[in-house]
Amino acid sequence: MFMKQRSYSVLGNVAIVNFSDDIKKNAKKEFAEEILEKNKAIKTVLEKSKKFSGRLRKQETKVLAGEKTKEVLYRENGCVFRFNVDETYFSPRLANERKEVCELVKPKDEVFVMCAGVAPFPIVIAKNVSVSKIYSNELNRKANIYAEKNILRNKLKDKIELVPGDIKKIAPRLVEEGKSYDLILMTRPNLQDTFLKEAFMISKPGTRIYYHGFCKLEDKGKLIEEIKVEAKKAGKKIKITNTKDIGEIAPYKIRLRVEFEVLGKKGFWKRLFGFKIF
Repeated sequence: MFMKQRSYSVLGNVAIVNFSDDIKKNAKKEFAEEILEKNKAIKTVLEKSKKFSGRLRKQETKVLAGEKTKEVLYRENGCVFRFNVDETYFSPRLANERKEVCELVKPKDEVFVMCAGVAPFPIVIAKNVSVSKIYSNELNRKANIYAEKNILRNKLKDKIELVPGDIKKIAPRLVEEGKSYDLILMTRPNLQDTFLKEAFMISKPGTRIYYHGFCKLEDKGKLIEEIKVEAKKAGKKIKITNTKDIGEIAPYKIRLRVEFEVLGKKGFWKRLFGFKIF
């Protein structure tokens, strides 16, 4: 009965348990020992003590049973990742999303990934698509250290380049260098900042942008309108090409992938009037 009342997630060799406030220490320990006994692949059981917080989306956990480590070895989509669950953000729930996005990437694309973390999106894509180059941008220094090791671990050094630092500072520098990209993945966590201003700065006519937004079920249209407003502020014309609900993050609140393309003048007039200008 106790087991049915508790839920936990598994990241490779680590199980992370959520407990309600009324569960006593001895009961937590007992449940953790049960997990280790019934799942031989799990070496450590952690208790999640608070939700992800701050711009770096860190969480806090404590060891309940097993090996005293918070470092995970995780496999997904033919790739392997190592990271610390407290020091970096990683969502195993996005495994299918990473696979689906990978299928949307075109061969020879030059790809820029924002909020890339320990590089799961760049690595899954580079492992499965013959892209020109992938640029992995992340603010968290420790995540970048793990990203570099994960790139080497998956033998993708020639395909992925780290662009560490704050995208708000990096985007203007890339503009000065004349950089723009075929595909921009905005795999952002649930933050107030949209980073759309920076994405539009490094876009060009024909750039496809895949944006992760968060909204209530009934507010999908509102989220799309917010993207259009940001595009207008940036002096860009866009075309929404697709939307995809990629999971519930809270009751009645979802993560939504919005796909859109930056249009040039020809594309803009064609969108308005339906004819081609030569």
